[in-house]
Amino acid sequence: MIDLQAIIDRVGAVEPLAGRTRVLAIDGRAGVGKTTLAAELGSRLAGSTVLAMDSVYPGWGGLAEGSERLVSDVLKPLADGSPAGIRSWDWQHDRELEWQPLEIGELLIVEGVGSASQKAAPFLSCVVWLEAEPALRRERALNRDGQMFATHWDAWASQEDQLFARERPAERADFRYDTGSNG
Repeated sequence: MIDLQAIIDRVGAVEPLAGRTRVLAIDGRAGVGKTTLAAELGSRLAGSTVLAMDSVYPGWGGLAEGSERLVSDVLKPLADGSPAGIRSWDWQHDRELEWQPLEIGELLIVEGVGSASQKAAPFLSCVVWLEAEPALRRERALNRDGQMFATHWDAWASQEDQLFARERPAERADFRYDTGSNG
């Protein structure tokens, strides 16, 4: 079971590492519950901004580049006191959208595969790693995203394998939870 209060307490006690912003990264493979956890924490942590990595990836083949963009377009600018922003992806039409500035205060919750990359690590105040069995993850993801994700599942999982083998974010996590029992 995820201990929300432990995460909230930790986030409240850590120093900001991205300028004046504390960054909480919620990482793990597709379908583990990152979005659900981020929404729950966002509703409990006043003044927080939730950023989904789905808004940062440049398409179905862009998992690694999404991690790079998180650092270059969001985290480094926050640390430098510069405007942060994203170039969202239109998943239905498979194209990049225009640059959008982000209004981020003292807490940014970033959820998504690759949010706790090694390049992001110097800016992250807290990291949560989620995991679950592959069959359950697939079921959850396809229930959420339907056939659009089904056709890309294997290729996405391969990107996850490569990214996590190289980046090893679970090893740097402040909290690790198996979401298989609490859905």
